[in-house]
Amino acid sequence: MCGGFTCSKNTLVGLNVIYILVSFLMIGVAVHGKVSGIVTSLPIVGGITACGVFLLMISVIGLIGAVRHHQVLLFFYMVVLFLIFLIQFSCSCAALAINEGDEIKLIKSAWKTAETKSESLVIQAEQTFDCCGLGLGEDNIPYLKPSAADRNFTETREVFKNYPDAECYHAANVTMKKECLTCYSHISDKVNSGFNAAGGLGLFFSFTELFGGIVAARYRNLLDPFASGPAGAPFAGGM
Repeated sequence: MCGGFTCSKNTLVGLNVIYILVSFLMIGVAVHGKVSGIVTSLPIVGGITACGVFLLMISVIGLIGAVRHHQVLLFFYMVVLFLIFLIQFSCSCAALAINEGDEIKLIKSAWKTAETKSESLVIQAEQTFDCCGLGLGEDNIPYLKPSAADRNFTETREVFKNYPDAECYHAANVTMKKECLTCYSHISDKVNSGFNAAGGLGLFFSFTELFGGIVAARYRNLLDPFASGPAGAPFAGGM
């Protein structure tokens, strides 16, 4: 019967092994992104790494608790996993529920902050998507063709100096090509798909965490048939 001691133990061990692999994957992605220059923002790299380390710590605690049938570790693991489920479930639902107006406000706020505090991020975004300017007016209405201010920012910083084949390339005293568009027209679909993907995956994995918490709670209250303690002693698997 799968609800028995051995099945519950194996299920819990399997879940935590998966969590450990995911944590190593998160840490590896963050390090690779930083080393290769794909992600230049230290807060982003630090956040992904911290999440990976935290998940690794909780997974190791759960794995040790499952193998040893340790009451204290299982209780701590169960409580923390349930809290993670609540946070992840809420964030996933918020990501799936976000509408176009909210996306525009988030993109504009992030872009303006980058222009003020880290112009290199704006320059990297324009080079990556081959675009010029954000493309959102003061009233948050999108426009396709770069404005004079957009062109001035890109030209004065020589964003496409080393990219002669880019649509937004500009040589000295030469205007940009007509094909050059603003960045919002390039990134809006990617941001929307990113929110949907993150929300969907987060929602899926949040239920695996809830399942893990339920299995841990059940497993914690089961008697260990292989324990060497006195017959009939509850939770004989070691404290």
